[in-house]
Amino acid sequence: MTDTHYRPRRSCLYMPASNKRALEKAKTLPADTIIFDLEDAVAPDAKEEARENACAALQSGDYGNRELVVRVNAMDTPWFAHDLRQACLSQADAVLVPKILNADDIIQITDFMEDLDASLDTQLWAMIEMPQAILKLAEIAALGPQRRLTTFVMGFNDLAKEMRADHDRAVFGSVMTQTVIAARAYGLNVIDSVYNDFNDPDGLAAECIEAKKLGFDGKSLIHPAQIETANRVFAPSADELAAAAAIIAAFADPVNAGKGVIVVDGKMTELLHLRQARQLVATAQAIATLAD
Repeated sequence: MTDTHYRPRRSCLYMPASNKRALEKAKTLPADTIIFDLEDAVAPDAKEEARENACAALQSGDYGNRELVVRVNAMDTPWFAHDLRQACLSQADAVLVPKILNADDIIQITDFMEDLDASLDTQLWAMIEMPQAILKLAEIAALGPQRRLTTFVMGFNDLAKEMRADHDRAVFGSVMTQTVIAARAYGLNVIDSVYNDFNDPDGLAAECIEAKKLGFDGKSLIHPAQIETANRVFAPSADELAAAAAIIAAFADPVNAGKGVIVVDGKMTELLHLRQARQLVATAQAIATLAD
């Protein structure tokens, strides 16, 4: 398994677990992460079948290097406990829990996971889609190092509904920034919300570019047609990699041994830039590994 810190999550594709054809197709798709969805994409009378399908998929070994995540139903639903139990016992890479409200939710969920003796490799991802969660971002993120929590996933469809706001991305600018800051403060990954119009690649690309500038790791997707765009935008570009290589080489030069600040290509470059350069190169190498 790729190192968690550098694992690519450019494209995180929701697939309805009630649809066996979709799960079969996911085996061939170049998404970094497949999210087997038991929540929004599944009708109430299909919840149990979807759970069984997701567990079978997790245990099949047919998805290669893709990261496999299960989005369970919310904590206040009759399906939550069984969803979480079966996802953990089937050794999902992570469980994504919607409708998180506060830090207490994270504690309850991870206590349940510990009671199940869940694999230590099973992570917790949290949907950030409720106003209460926005007000508690730092408290939630602070639990990450001790509570399996590794990733925030934005959910603007539900947040817009809860806010009684138009679904206009401009409304969520401050929320995006706050979420990235909270995530990075405690070493969490952060994934952008879905783009609903899968027939509009230009609109999708614009959102991906914006999210990358803000510091997001990738984008959650609702259709296979969106994968290529997300993979391309969130991957390090050739220019970025060339600049990173120059920084790494400059700091490795014996002339610069022990220096905290040097000049690279006419720019003042510090050790923090070296760390960023190494992370960029590691990300590119992880992407190449996924493609093998």
